[in-house]
Amino acid sequence: MDLPVSGPPIQFDPLSADFAQDPYPVYAAMRDSGRAVYYAGEDTWMLTRIADVEAVALDKTMLRVIDDRLGDAERRALKVKAGMHDMPYHERYVQTNMLDSEGEAHDRQRRLVFREFTPVLVERQRPMIEAYVDTLLDEVADKREIDFIGDFAAHIPGHVIGRVIGVPDQDCPQLRIWSEDVVRYYNVGRTQEQKQAAEAAVRDFCDYLNHLIDERTRRPRDDLLTRLIAYEQAGEASRDETISLAMLILMAGHGSTIDVLGSGLHALLRFPGEHRRLRADPGLTRQAVQEMFRFESPLPYFHRFATEHTTIAGQAFDAGTRFGLLYGAANRDPDRFAEPDRFDTTRTPNRHIAFGGGVHFCLGNHLSRLDMMVVFTALNTRFAAIELLEDPVYKRGLSVRGPVALKVRLEAA
Repeated sequence: MDLPVSGPPIQFDPLSADFAQDPYPVYAAMRDSGRAVYYAGEDTWMLTRIADVEAVALDKTMLRVIDDRLGDAERRALKVKAGMHDMPYHERYVQTNMLDSEGEAHDRQRRLVFREFTPVLVERQRPMIEAYVDTLLDEVADKREIDFIGDFAAHIPGHVIGRVIGVPDQDCPQLRIWSEDVVRYYNVGRTQEQKQAAEAAVRDFCDYLNHLIDERTRRPRDDLLTRLIAYEQAGEASRDETISLAMLILMAGHGSTIDVLGSGLHALLRFPGEHRRLRADPGLTRQAVQEMFRFESPLPYFHRFATEHTTIAGQAFDAGTRFGLLYGAANRDPDRFAEPDRFDTTRTPNRHIAFGGGVHFCLGNHLSRLDMMVVFTALNTRFAAIELLEDPVYKRGLSVRGPVALKVRLEAA
């Protein structure tokens, strides 16, 4: 689709194979236009410069949802336009979750989750994550050639967050399938088949969590689900909110970390000098992980609605305008990052926006980064060399960024 900007038209087709493989030239053209760029496919004004993206993300008048400001007819029309209607389970448990809420409901639920994901509490998970990663590496070490995504990375985040919440290990693969079906429907180009899959996944997810909540109510454990139930029993959350929060945490703990594990390793293999530097100095792992999130932001697009008349990049916009925050573009903005298209394990400072900003800043960022640090420390300890066997194909779409598969050869240390 041609986007209307001054100068030559910009070809912006987020579902194309070319965009999936390398969206950054398109992002650069959009950024260089110096303006917000209209994308008719989502009726959204896209923002690509990090100053603009941060300004909107931090602006309390810019909301992710504006349902409570609309009449019933307007609210219904907006849902129909977005394809988010006629989905009773999805509307009840997903469209009202902490991510898709504002005001008192959002703040109250966020306070509950924040208690559980402080850096100190997350760090306590390190021994569990290290043991699980070592077990997975034991299983693939003798294979020599593996799909890093399917054989390894895809198993980590869901099992880690599953253990934190209290989900039995054997159930985690099914939860990943449900999560992917739900998250896929957030992307552009939504289809009727994806809508049906998302609704069915939420229904099954809800049934599963209701059963697990009943079990934990009878037999409490030292896990996050038991604590969420305690908040519910204390009147701090409803049953629907308990289910919605558990579902959101499980979904958020799956796809994006799998994606950045894959794109992170791909970056190291594309920049072998940086990989050698990291091997020589494991103390750089924290900085390297931070750079992985900047270089290939796994969740490169979110939106906000303006609730007031506003001016961005010299353009005036009415209340109700929908803005697209292209984090993937903002994190390659040369106004902040020197040589932004170069992967640099020593980059500092590295004030990227991969985790969003403002009241919707990702609460799971500490756990995701811990997963990454454990994984890349273990990889560089266990293997003397990791060789890319073929260029990976990246997922299509605007809301996700990561390789579908990553074929590598492993050489034991």
